[in-house]
Amino acid sequence: MQSSSAPGPQVWGVAGLLLAVSDALAARFSAVAVRGELSGFSRASSGHCYFTLKDASGGNAGLRCAMFRRAAMMLPFNPQDGQQVELRGRLAVYEARGELQMVVEAMQRVGVGNLYEEFLRLKAKLEAEGVFDAARKRPLPPFPRRLVVVTSASGAAIHDVLTTLARRAPQVEVLLVPTLVQGAQAPEAIVRALAQANAQDDGELILLCRGGGSLEDLWSFNDERVVRAVRASRLPVIVGVGHETDITLADLAADLRAPTPTAAAELAAPERDALMQGLALRADILARRLHQRLDSAAQTLDTLALRLHRPAQRLRVEQGRLGTLAQRHQAALGRAVEMQRLALQHRMQRLLQAARGTQARRQDRLQAQAARLAALDPRRVLARGYAWVETDDGQAIVSAHALLPGQSLRAVWADGSANARVTEVHVDPDPQNPDQP
Repeated sequence: MQSSSAPGPQVWGVAGLLLAVSDALAARFSAVAVRGELSGFSRASSGHCYFTLKDASGGNAGLRCAMFRRAAMMLPFNPQDGQQVELRGRLAVYEARGELQMVVEAMQRVGVGNLYEEFLRLKAKLEAEGVFDAARKRPLPPFPRRLVVVTSASGAAIHDVLTTLARRAPQVEVLLVPTLVQGAQAPEAIVRALAQANAQDDGELILLCRGGGSLEDLWSFNDERVVRAVRASRLPVIVGVGHETDITLADLAADLRAPTPTAAAELAAPERDALMQGLALRADILARRLHQRLDSAAQTLDTLALRLHRPAQRLRVEQGRLGTLAQRHQAALGRAVEMQRLALQHRMQRLLQAARGTQARRQDRLQAQAARLAALDPRRVLARGYAWVETDDGQAIVSAHALLPGQSLRAVWADGSANARVTEVHVDPDPQNPDQP
């Protein structure tokens, strides 16, 4: 009988176990919402936020939380310890310490949940329409001379803007278009103020500003009418609403977002002292370059003056150059004549050689013709013992058939001639025609 042992528990590696727990949490708690009290809130230089969420009942329970920069930028308020908040996100395991933590995707103060949901809904709608597209944002005028500020006439924002501009850019003229910035009537008032700002013929840039406050206080700048008016503005718009952590939909629609009203004034116009320093530097560079050009021109003028004061020396130099050129020309002409003379001699020699050759060939041909002619001379034939027979009138007798008995003939030899008469004719038979008589 065989004995069997029960299998033992699975042995995990640390990383594997934490990964399995993290997967289980992701499957079971992929999206959770939890409410509690902020504790130990801190924002790293990277923009990520880390804190602990304590139980709202005051117990010892605490949940470590991490809110990364992308989500932290969308915070509608400035989180502080002790605030009651509601978080939305997912549970995960921080493997480096094996701790349970919540990755926060959204945070809102308790009591403003409906507003925040409306914020997200309207943001998604306008974003889908392209209202926030970076390609639609316009460049700001680099050196504006007149700014139109749309804000409350009694708020701290206008004081901060005027103080900043008076300190940094006193040359810029500021036109205030007052408006409500809080309350039920504020969105319509802001839209009218933006229209009035765009109606200014010499306006170059609009600053839409408001100081800090809660989400409810800043809600006018999340109104759809205000956002669309900012986007439809004829003039470029800088929006500086609330504090650095406050982000409104008007901020997203603006051509440039400023974290505060003071920052909006700083971004609207460059600092005069910096501009003056830049102008002074450019003036100094221009003056130095002008002096360099003048010095160079003066040196050139001095050189030309020296050359003008010594015409004899210049003439001697030119005469020397002319003499050198004449010598070179004469030498070149002599070389050319010599080359032509040698070429002519060479052609004459070739012509004489060709004439001599032609004459010799003709002499040889003449001698050959003379030899042939001499070989055909009848006198040489007669000298070998032959005689030339002809009639009295000089007709040659070349056949016995032409002879007649009693005919007078003349016989010619090489050394003389004689007259004869035919007494009898004997004709030899033709070997080719033996029947001929």
